[in-house]
Amino acid sequence: MSHALHYAARSDVGLVRSENQDSAYAGPHLLVVADGMGGHAGGDIASSTAIGYLVELDDESHSANESGDELFQAIAKANAEIGRIAVDRPELQGMGTTVTALLRSRHTLAIAHIGDSRAYLLRGGTLSQMTTDHSFVQTLIDSGRITAEEASSHPQRSLVTRVLTGNANDRPDLGAREAYLGDRYLLCSDGLSGFVAPDTIAEILGSGDPPAATADRLVELALRAGAPDNVTVIVADVVDVNAQQPPISPQIVGAAAQSPDGTRALRETPAAKAAALRPALGLEEESEHIERLALAEEGTSSGPRRAIRLIGALA
Repeated sequence: MSHALHYAARSDVGLVRSENQDSAYAGPHLLVVADGMGGHAGGDIASSTAIGYLVELDDESHSANESGDELFQAIAKANAEIGRIAVDRPELQGMGTTVTALLRSRHTLAIAHIGDSRAYLLRGGTLSQMTTDHSFVQTLIDSGRITAEEASSHPQRSLVTRVLTGNANDRPDLGAREAYLGDRYLLCSDGLSGFVAPDTIAEILGSGDPPAATADRLVELALRAGAPDNVTVIVADVVDVNAQQPPISPQIVGAAAQSPDGTRALRETPAAKAAALRPALGLEEESEHIERLALAEEGTSSGPRRAIRLIGALA
């Protein structure tokens, strides 16, 4: 039985911001949410850069054993590019982005995560959080100083402790899990998870609506809850490709979709799509400089390249 992803991506600027610094990509093999920070232009560029490098992974060439490494390498290249841009444009120093990504290889999903965007799984009517926030309030929860309920109203709940900033030490958590028919995945920025309760998210995800309608409802709920931040969601179902025809056209939303060339890129092959998208986002072709930075980052790891900190919920 062949598995496929039936997906939908949505993004809204929110109730306060004048620009969208979130970016997201949903395709047949790859789901990514990136929440940029650093002010207008800075956050936009950081999140778009992450999408621009990761989009090249959206094809069928990955084995289950290699997909985690490939996610890591793509994120390392994006991180190095963020650092290069900040050096070339001092006004953008301090920009960064979260990244939460799922890469499908047949029945296996590799997961990469850094920051406080989240991935959830709805299986058998039960919602579980697949990622652990890299945030100040999460450290308070882990140390027993506050509860998860108290964290939702903590004044520093938006303070992140790890994101991609261009520093060689910015490394994601990695993990993997089996995907089963009927699974529903949600990737979102904190514009949703910070303002809509998990039980409400579970109720909407379990309503039986298709991904597009579900994503629309989640964004609407976040806005009704008063979300001042950008709100970005991807909803994806694991389906039987022989029983249901899933979408094959990727979706790009948020800052990464602002380029006038973006819609043309979506209609092309994965390789051509990636080649068209990256210049449209203002990204240069990969240079030897970027390759050296990525390789140097791998070489500075004190252990095996993938032995970072496995996402707790994946065990």
